[in-house]
Amino acid sequence: MKRFLGFVKKEFLHIFRDYRTLFILFGIPAAQILIFGYAVSTDIKNAGVAFLDLSHDEVTQKLTDKIISSGFFKKTETLLNYNDIDKVFKKGKTKAVIIFEADFGKKLISEGKASLDIIADGSEPNTATLITNYTAAIVNDFTMSLAGSSLNNSVHISPEVKMFYNPELKSNFMFVPGVITLILILICALMTSVTITREKEFGTMEVLLVSPLRPVQIILGKVIPYFILSFINVLLILALSWLVFELPVKGSLILLLAECMLYILMSLSLGILISTVSKTMQQAIFISLIGLMLPTILLSGFIFPIENMPKIYDYISSILPPRYFIIIIKNIIIKGTGLFYIWKETLILIVMTLAFIGLSVRNFKIRLE
Repeated sequence: MKRFLGFVKKEFLHIFRDYRTLFILFGIPAAQILIFGYAVSTDIKNAGVAFLDLSHDEVTQKLTDKIISSGFFKKTETLLNYNDIDKVFKKGKTKAVIIFEADFGKKLISEGKASLDIIADGSEPNTATLITNYTAAIVNDFTMSLAGSSLNNSVHISPEVKMFYNPELKSNFMFVPGVITLILILICALMTSVTITREKEFGTMEVLLVSPLRPVQIILGKVIPYFILSFINVLLILALSWLVFELPVKGSLILLLAECMLYILMSLSLGILISTVSKTMQQAIFISLIGLMLPTILLSGFIFPIENMPKIYDYISSILPPRYFIIIIKNIIIKGTGLFYIWKETLILIVMTLAFIGLSVRNFKIRLE
């Protein structure tokens, strides 16, 4: 019995001395409960809303204040005409536009009814549905309070809901861009993350060490085949999205392919970086899958809006490349925007790519020494 207890004690000591094992046992569960508890939310919070007030009376001002003060929405812009609706949606910060008809207050008092339009960004169907439901509930509550404070109990405001870009609210408009983003970063990073670690495990690193190739040439030589194959994969995914899910590319196809090539290069560079800091293939695979899959699904805006999350998760997601590529691909495919609306996200991906390549070369040089 003493031998058995001694053996158990030894195992405990081994576990406590290995920080990686402790991280798997306690760090990952703690991180998952925090991420799922705060990030996975179907509630609306701080959703961007713009207003087009054609009436400019006291009633529309009170209703606007009630919508903003509810805590679910934040005002992004005040529009001047209908032509501004498409522009404000393409900027990405506005999720819905509320339009008050002309003489809104007068019609409500004299006729007992008035109408307003709720136009939501249908590129995110779930968010659009929640926003329209929340707004309609606030309008209904305002109508009831207005009817209770007036002699006319038949006061009625009828919201008319419209969806921009995705009138039928097809879920494909949300999932296809997100799945493209997820597949590319996982496949590219995973495939390249095992390249250098495989050389170490198979004992072929010595061949590279004595070769006349420079570290940059070795890294590029490993990246180029995967780059070409991943680009073919992009063409296949886009073809399937069009033929099977009926998701056409509304914007420039050339711009879309260029952005995809940039994202592939960034993902491959990230995979190479992971491979240079990993000692084994299992370690590289673990970092690629656990470190990229969950953050991409939960913190990139793929399924759950980032504005609904606590501010700390906004900062965390800002270092995740998929967050920017999802914005890019949705703007090009669904909204048909050009480089003018996505240049910031493109620049961020370029900087990340150069940073990953630079770190990979530096780490590879250290290992060669």
